[in-house]
Amino acid sequence: MQDSFDQKKASILLEISSNSTDSPDASPKGTIDELCLPIIEAINSKQHMVTTSSCSGRVSVFLEGIKNVDLGDTKIGAKGNEGRWIFVTHDPKLLGKWYESVEFVYDSEYTTDINTRYILFKFEPLILHVKCRDDPTAQQLYNVAMGCGFRESGIGSNNNVAIRISIKLDIPIGYLHKGKLVTFVSKQYLELITKLSLDRFTENFKKMNQLHAAIDAIDDDKTRQKTETKEERRQRKIKEGLARRNEVREMKQLKKAQKEQEEAKNANQNQST
Repeated sequence: MQDSFDQKKASILLEISSNSTDSPDASPKGTIDELCLPIIEAINSKQHMVTTSSCSGRVSVFLEGIKNVDLGDTKIGAKGNEGRWIFVTHDPKLLGKWYESVEFVYDSEYTTDINTRYILFKFEPLILHVKCRDDPTAQQLYNVAMGCGFRESGIGSNNNVAIRISIKLDIPIGYLHKGKLVTFVSKQYLELITKLSLDRFTENFKKMNQLHAAIDAIDDDKTRQKTETKEERRQRKIKEGLARRNEVREMKQLKKAQKEQEEAKNANQNQST
């Protein structure tokens, strides 16, 4: 009989296998990012891991939603009502001259206020969320990710590991004005940040390939070797603390006894003289 992790993994793998344009997921693309499939397959081939979400890296241009200023919802990047994707790609080959496909109005003179809905240009690197069977597996995957330079990674509740790296871009390039997409930067500037994004794509894929190789090398059997649990570690720390306290107490008692002996010796010597 399958345990809860195996049941969850089987359900996720079935969902992955059935994902298509006819059965989209919740991402803007609607289907699994093809560039992410090799590393997804590597993770899911491990007995004690399964991916729950992924993105190989992407460039997106996003129009913020309506900000509910009266309710205090003014955070930058807020999706809100009527927020929408203007452009999205996971493939750097499709990034060239992307802005020519958008009906931008170029205007270097602009006025904004707290209600302004900005247009944000973003590069977001690889991110993976992986559910692990237990703490030893989660810790091993976390260590592998950190060793490959994914310094923003972390272990969440229920042994869920988020694998992240900080090579992102997040740049305001325009705003919505009377229904028009107005950009307050030039085409030359858009070309510049596109070049920066291409450089980040290169670094991103280099790191992804490094992580892929490291995950391939994970030995399922070693993961299952006896590892100290949180409760065992807690009990060990308690015992070590008690041992240190007893050691300090015994040392104080010894020093006190030595002092008393020395005082008694000195008293006897004084009496004899």
